[in-house]
Amino acid sequence: MKKIGVFTSGGDSPGMNAAIRAVVRSAIYHNVEVVGIRRAYDGMISCDFVKLTSQDVSGIIQRGGTILKSARSVAFRTPEGRKKAFENLVNHRIDGLIAIGGDGTFTGAKVFEAEYGIPSIGIPGTIDNDLYGTDNTIGYDTAINTVVEAVDKIRDTASSHDRLFFVEVMGRDAGFIALRSGIGLGAEAILVPETPTYIDALIAKLEKGRDQLKSSAIIIVAEGDDAGNASEVAKKVKERFDYYDTKVTVLGHIQRGGSPTAADRVLASRLGLAAVEALIGGKTNQMVGVVNNQIEHTDYSKAIKHHSTLNENLLRLAEILSI
Repeated sequence: MKKIGVFTSGGDSPGMNAAIRAVVRSAIYHNVEVVGIRRAYDGMISCDFVKLTSQDVSGIIQRGGTILKSARSVAFRTPEGRKKAFENLVNHRIDGLIAIGGDGTFTGAKVFEAEYGIPSIGIPGTIDNDLYGTDNTIGYDTAINTVVEAVDKIRDTASSHDRLFFVEVMGRDAGFIALRSGIGLGAEAILVPETPTYIDALIAKLEKGRDQLKSSAIIIVAEGDDAGNASEVAKKVKERFDYYDTKVTVLGHIQRGGSPTAADRVLASRLGLAAVEALIGGKTNQMVGVVNNQIEHTDYSKAIKHHSTLNENLLRLAEILSI
């Protein structure tokens, strides 16, 4: 393998640039040329390629976002689009791919390899932390710390005005961000898609806090909770419990941005090297991850199909410490 392509796809996450840097420098160390593919699969189809050197990735480890840009490609979902992408890779003598992204990214790479035999290794880059085969995905730690920093400030004003804040965090299908940040914040309640939310129980908890003369309350709501988003849950609660002045804050895409934490930079660096060495070692259709501090390889099909589940011990911890 003499030349590989690297791209970032799907939603961006802090640490993607650190992963790109690690891929480029690891490949160069192994005497392999690296081509950056801008705008992911769309760039593969439009031939938006750029040669990457060690100097090109200097000074990017601390930057959020991705220097290669990201996109969700409609054209790549068609046979014609994938055929054009394959022809462009062949014309540029690209022997294999490293895909940084989530399940959609890996699904595309898996289909591409099945049709055209282009080997690929995936690096898990998503703030949702919902991929099987790694304890943490790149960007997850940064997203949690972004939530904690923001809600710590919200807590200050909530306490000053006897307010109840419903804070919505990302998590359409998974509550990893909500659960871990909620524990770190000392939230009064954490609502996640994986467990049912009962408004009666939530109101009972808030009433208990009122009886204990709590000056404020913070409820963390994952956007995909079964009871609704933060605004919908807040409305249901306010209709029956108006002790506090109720406010809603949606953190939104602030969770995707910002400089990655040291943990995400180290994780991205480890996975970048592991991906390069897996690819040049003949592996394909696999995601690299870190499990129990060891590099692990998981088939795309397993990483995509068997999503990680919430830690039951953390759910219990959150419930006990919220009294």
